[in-house]
Amino acid sequence: MAAITFDKERILSAIDAVVRQTMNMDMTWDWPCGVAYFGICEAYRATGRQEYLDLMKARVDEYIELGLPNWTVNTCSMGHAMLTLHEVTGDEKYKKIAESKIEYLRSTALRFGDSVLQHTVSAKNDFPEQCWADTLFMAAFFMLRAGVAWNDAELIDDALNQYYWHIEYLQNKQTGLWYHGYNNIEKGHMSGFYWGRANAWAAYTMSQVGRVLPECYLYPKYMHVSGSVSEQLAALKLLQTENGLWRTLLDDPESYEEVSASAGIAASMVLRGNPLHIKYINKSVEGILNSITPEGRVLNVSGGTAVMKDREGYRNIPRAWTQGWGQGLALAFLSAVVESNGCQGDGAL
Repeated sequence: MAAITFDKERILSAIDAVVRQTMNMDMTWDWPCGVAYFGICEAYRATGRQEYLDLMKARVDEYIELGLPNWTVNTCSMGHAMLTLHEVTGDEKYKKIAESKIEYLRSTALRFGDSVLQHTVSAKNDFPEQCWADTLFMAAFFMLRAGVAWNDAELIDDALNQYYWHIEYLQNKQTGLWYHGYNNIEKGHMSGFYWGRANAWAAYTMSQVGRVLPECYLYPKYMHVSGSVSEQLAALKLLQTENGLWRTLLDDPESYEEVSASAGIAASMVLRGNPLHIKYINKSVEGILNSITPEGRVLNVSGGTAVMKDREGYRNIPRAWTQGWGQGLALAFLSAVVESNGCQGDGAL
């Protein structure tokens, strides 16, 4: 049977370099760190290297001692690391932090429509009645993981409800691709571009639902998730570049290849396990490894990106600097490759 082909030692060496470079970064308790540390948790799980978790735990403990910020949707992304640290160490302090984030999302976070989380990046009402694909990673996926870990049926339902409505608001059913954001007040997608990293947030987190949620086939809203990501990946594979990457505007040949989006999309393909995607994954292995320096810096990662007003806004987001989300999504992809064992099909479930 066809399988993903890769040099395991080369992958493991890249993971090690990216983890160490990530731990050299002075990220604060916010979404760049949340995505980066999720990636380190994935690297720990894939390699079994306790050192990775110990390095992260020491930094998290330092953050806790210094004092944590108020919660927003974006700061809730650090909940992923809290769940893993509690699972591995049994230390209740990590669970309490995760619980406080969940309580914020349940009771305080701004919502609109059918209880859809509004994307927030600060204590202000930043984007009134807007949903962004980013929220699926920062909040919905975290909520699902917590709901499963704590056997909280209500929380699982809330998480699946976020997926359902983000799909309804953000996926173009004609193309299969995702818009960056949706404005419920204006009933539109603002500039209306297919931003690469938005598609990565959607594809990667949707591909995780069936893996995280036991007996996922018993949840009707999961069928919505599975159908959505299957159609999305069928469209995305056609937009992969010759270098095994995807562009920051997926269907714009003049926009640059962007590595965080590429890693998230390729990781989704690995997790879904459709054998028809193996050739695209194999191209991505080379493309992403070639985008990592020997020191572990993931290159060509676009900076933090709001829903931009026009095409040039997206094209001109700088990609010169090392970003936590680039480090984390690269680790998520490389870890998924290490754990891959051929492809096991991508049926209705």
